[in-house]
Order: sequence, then C-alpha cells, then structure tokens
Amino acid sequence: MIRRKLIGLSALATMTALAAALPMLAQAQSDYPNKPVKIIVPFPPGGTSDVMGRMLADELTKILKQPFVVENIGGAGGVIGTDRAVKLPADGYTLIQTGVGQNAVAHGLEPGIKYNSLTDFVHISQVHSGPNVLVVHPSTPYKSVKDVVAYAKANPGKLDYGYTHAASGHMAMELFKQTTGIFMTGIPYRGGGPMMTDVLGGTIPMMFINQDVALPHVKAGKLRALAVTSTQRNPLYPDVPTIAESGYKGFEALSWSGMSVAKGTPQPIVDKLEAAISQAMQSDAIKQRMGSTGFVIPQQGVKPYTAFVKSELDTWTRVIKTAGIKPQ
Repeated sequence: MIRRKLIGLSALATMTALAAALPMLAQAQSDYPNKPVKIIVPFPPGGTSDVMGRMLADELTKILKQPFVVENIGGAGGVIGTDRAVKLPADGYTLIQTGVGQNAVAHGLEPGIKYNSLTDFVHISQVHSGPNVLVVHPSTPYKSVKDVVAYAKANPGKLDYGYTHAASGHMAMELFKQTTGIFMTGIPYRGGGPMMTDVLGGTIPMMFINQDVALPHVKAGKLRALAVTSTQRNPLYPDVPTIAESGYKGFEALSWSGMSVAKGTPQPIVDKLEAAISQAMQSDAIKQRMGSTGFVIPQQGVKPYTAFVKSELDTWTRVIKTAGIKPQ
C-alpha cells in the first residue's frame, strides 16, 4: 500500500511539473525568436551558398527582429556542416542550409552518410534555383547541343569535358550523357577556377557550370553558351535554348539551396519560419540580387520544398548509380 502511494505521488509530481512546464514552453514558442538565430552554411565563405545564406539572414533579421547570423562549417561537399547542424537542439535557433550537394548527391555517393535528408529534417522552404549552362570554347565547331551529340556519337570517347567531382555541373554532364546516349571523356579538376581557366584557354573544349559563373565570359565572347539545364529559358540567357528544347524533353539539372531545421522543431516555430522566409523572398533586395545573377525564386513553403528534395535525391542517386561514380 505504501509503495502504491509513493508511485502515485511520484506520478502526480511528474504530471504537476509537466503541467507547469507546458505554459512556459508555449510562451517560448510564441515569443520565438527571443535571442539570435544561427544559420549554418556548410561551405566556406564567398561561394554561391554563402551568398544565399547571408542574403536571407539579412532579411530575416529585419522581419523577426533578432539577429540571424551565418556560421560557415565547410568540408566534404557540405556533409560535415550538415551533419553537425542536424544534431543540434531542435529548438528553431539553428537553421540549416540544405542543398543539392549535401542533401541529394551525397546520398548517392556516400551510402554510410550519417543523416537522412528525408527523415531527419523539416525542409522549410527553397531559397534559390539556377541552371547550369553548357559552354564551349569559341574555337570549337559546336553551335548547338545537336552538334555536340552528333560528334560524340560519331567519335565515342574522343570529345573531352571538364568536371569537378560531384558538383552540380558534374551531375548535369552525367545526366546529359545518359539522356543522349553518348560517351565522352571527363577530365577531373579539384576546383571550378582551374577548370574555367582551361576552358577559356581551349585546353578542354566544354563543361557544364553554374550560369552566374559563366555569364561574364559568355558576354565577353570568351565562351559560347549552347544550352541551359532548366526546363525554361533563363532570363540572363534569353537566346540560349534549354536542353529540353534541344530535343530532350524533361531534362533538368539545377543548382539549388533552401532552409531547413532539425526534425522535432516545434510546429509553431516551423510555421513562423515558413512565413518569414516566404516574406523575405519577396523583398526588393532579394528579388534584385537573384535577378541580377540569373537565379530564380522557387515556390515557397514546406510542402513543395520537401517534395523537391525527395525528387532530387531520387534523381541523382539513380544517375550516380548508373554512372558508377564513387566517392573520392
């Protein structure tokens, strides 16, 4: 009897403590954010991912009246920073920049990756989307995708291209080869800078690369743009057809990023972040920045971004498996 009473008292104490904590928890969620929020960008400063993270941080700071501060944790193509971020408390005070490399391509390359991009995150909203562009040196005879495919089919393995391992341009090229049924020889580079130098110098004839990186060289006549990898033409390349237009319906290979939080983040906080990011993406500052670099503001919200991440993960896992690409 005494033991039953003790158990009853213990349960009552637990319930009382829980009842007391619930209003405080609700208050903390309704007051969110009441301290600075960290955005972990899993790449070094200066690149497209970092620019997108800081651009959004500035707008969220204005909207939610607390500092949103970027922390760069680079390494392993975004995997190291993402893994660290998703293990932090799911309280809304750590936002995770998700993207094509660390949340889609990585799952095809690294079977033992420690996080699951479909189950360990709440994907709040996509931030940017932009195509790769197929560029060739102007001295080459190729004026269209049709020209490239025709030469590659007539001369298997004799047409070279540059790539950086597992980057969006590399994935675009693998999908292009698989879609068109051609075989070309890839020349690996450790970074986009050396690869661009060699394409500009005519050492290698072609590559896929982000449209914002290629644009100044295309405008200067130092590169010829043959096609973009979005399903619609890019506003900064209005005269350049899509690969889909060039005879390969449905072809798409994008560079993209978004904002996510760890699974378990309270729903009121998720809802607040979803609304704030949607509002931020409609700001004049972000519209101007995105438009000037050829990036597109995607559909906003949890549902479309979650579905998009799954679609991208499935696509690139399949492409990587077909191509037999291994981690470096």
